[in-house]
Amino acid sequence: MMPRQSLCLFIKRPLSVALLFCIVTLAPGAFGQQQSAYQPTPANVKARQWFQDAKFGLFVHWGVYSVLGDGEWVMNNRKIPAADYEKLPAQFNPVEFDAAEWVSLVKAAGMKYITITSKHHDGFAMFDSKLTDWDIVDRTPYKKDVIKLLADECRRRESSFFLSLAARLASSGLLPARQHRARRRAPGRRRWFKYLVYGLSAQELLTNYGEIGIWFDGMWDRPQADWRIARTYKLIHDLQPQTLVGSNHHLKPFAGEDFQMFEKDLPGKNTAGFSKESVIGDLPLETCETMNNSWGFNINDRKYKSTRELIHYLVRAAGHNANFLLNVGPMPNGKIQPEFAARLREVGQWMAKHGEAIYGTRSGPVEPRNWGVTTQKGNRIYVHILDWQDSVIALPQLKQRSPPPSFSKTTLSRVHPKRLRHAHQNPTASDG
Repeated sequence: MMPRQSLCLFIKRPLSVALLFCIVTLAPGAFGQQQSAYQPTPANVKARQWFQDAKFGLFVHWGVYSVLGDGEWVMNNRKIPAADYEKLPAQFNPVEFDAAEWVSLVKAAGMKYITITSKHHDGFAMFDSKLTDWDIVDRTPYKKDVIKLLADECRRRESSFFLSLAARLASSGLLPARQHRARRRAPGRRRWFKYLVYGLSAQELLTNYGEIGIWFDGMWDRPQADWRIARTYKLIHDLQPQTLVGSNHHLKPFAGEDFQMFEKDLPGKNTAGFSKESVIGDLPLETCETMNNSWGFNINDRKYKSTRELIHYLVRAAGHNANFLLNVGPMPNGKIQPEFAARLREVGQWMAKHGEAIYGTRSGPVEPRNWGVTTQKGNRIYVHILDWQDSVIALPQLKQRSPPPSFSKTTLSRVHPKRLRHAHQNPTASDG
């Protein structure tokens, strides 16, 4: 996903149908002065709780770049001239895209929401934008708004769903390239603010796609730029007070944000190198990760994570009090490749059996350990054994409660019941 920038919006409907649209790129330059007195509304607080309870979502990176089968940063990595890249939409015709099939797969996986790129580095809109013709409706033979198709399917199915759309800036500039300067030639102030209007599209999506939430992504390309964050956050919350706003800036959350995300790392970790300056706040948390090593469709990337690895990550995320946003990069024909679909269904089988220890939980009373994590729902504590190496796992003494906590099993390792205090297990081969 890095390097990139973006923003998204959160949509929610009364029939437990929730959608999230990501739409713009931002940076932390003007963050210190934004909405210092921001107080979430009761509807916003309720949306936060829903988000925390959902726990598992699908990330989708899809755009015209999928035609080349070399990831979402192919234009930058191959140094493709803008004039040549502008020829791609004519070859992008995802006639096998089926919104019902996607939603069915999400439900089979036990996922509660989708995060999909509405715009990516190249600025190409996967919806019918009125601000530009650089979109799927105006430039491709497909001529359909895939975001609308997905949103309509969510409502039709009356499913708990969270759809997000991301608009991202390419480091080489947004397309059409004729309207923007190259990366290392910073635009003048007037051109910069005109660019922000083009890239943001916040009001367009807030007013045309129902109740939505916002997901910012990036903020590293021009960290000292004036991104007019205060104005943007105020616009969002004025139009839709319940909207969840988050930003993938790898820092401590700023006033006006409603959830915090971590890229390719669990909260508090920095194995991917993105979270060196990150500080965990007191907002709902989310971590995103790829199923292979690519965000967008990459025909040569066969380094797929096993189902067991994905379940372990999901469990550890829950133990770190975070949602897990698992990525797929659909093919240019609109299908999700079989390797991804198979793993999603297998994770869903595990969730169907052990979901009570994930959905609606918060991190448990025992700090995450190498052997696993704990989650908690009410007075029930779930002990997840992921890497059994010691002869005995002894849980620390817990403070007395009324009523006292009860312990339940959800293990992914074979453990003798007498070797674990406060919890018992009866694992099967399907546990991982």
